[in-house]
Amino acid sequence: MSTAQIGVIGGSGFYAFLEDAETVSVKTPYGDPSDPIVVGDVEGRRVAFLPRHGADHRFPPHQIPYRANLWALRSLGVRQVLAPCAVGGLKPHLGPGALVVPDQLVDRTSGRTQTFHETGAVHVSFGDPYCPTGRRVAVAAAEKSWPTTDGGTMVVIEGPRFSTRAESQWYAAQGWSVVNMTGHPEAVLARELALCYTAIAMVTDLDAGVEGERPVTQEEVFRVFGESTARLRSLLLDVVKALPLERACPCGSALDGIDHHLDLP
Repeated sequence: MSTAQIGVIGGSGFYAFLEDAETVSVKTPYGDPSDPIVVGDVEGRRVAFLPRHGADHRFPPHQIPYRANLWALRSLGVRQVLAPCAVGGLKPHLGPGALVVPDQLVDRTSGRTQTFHETGAVHVSFGDPYCPTGRRVAVAAAEKSWPTTDGGTMVVIEGPRFSTRAESQWYAAQGWSVVNMTGHPEAVLARELALCYTAIAMVTDLDAGVEGERPVTQEEVFRVFGESTARLRSLLLDVVKALPLERACPCGSALDGIDHHLDLP
């Protein structure tokens, strides 16, 4: 089976940055991932790309096979995951086109399976949900050409609907920065597999309750994200090239001392 060092979970527009790509089907104990994984080269590094929602965007946020996706990437040898995503801004200065590399996460989802552990007392540390090395590299790369916010809290809602104005105002009142529908359980599942995970959040809109903004629409989100795909792809190339392949962060030791009962690939 083809192996990769770095994984990217994102939209279908990112296929293009992989050279000499091949498609790999991976079976997991948790079913099939969102789509077959495409593995290719980026500056001599093997990168595995997985479209989060499926190549045809058939999986809504609450039905994405998150466990299968992360397990499949680890099965291919991936130990560092980059997770570009579209978000709504919860602060007036975080409007369309802004980029946030969050350092915190709030889970407001419900009903999603968010662990690999079905039995026993297995509690991974999640105080800092994102890889510090991945964050540092992403911020350094983004600041060269993008209005970038280093740090901030991403609140993840169940979806697939957008927030009400009252919900949006509540999130903003907590001091949270952006709102998203896919960042959880993706981040915690990566931690349970001792993977590095770095979210790179591109703002497509101001959320409904921010300074009287009009309600968010799917058309608007897709348009802004589509217009920025090439730019975000270029940023991901820079991050992939700059990531250190030898991990010195705490992510790889997340399961040390824990009797986790997982037969990790």
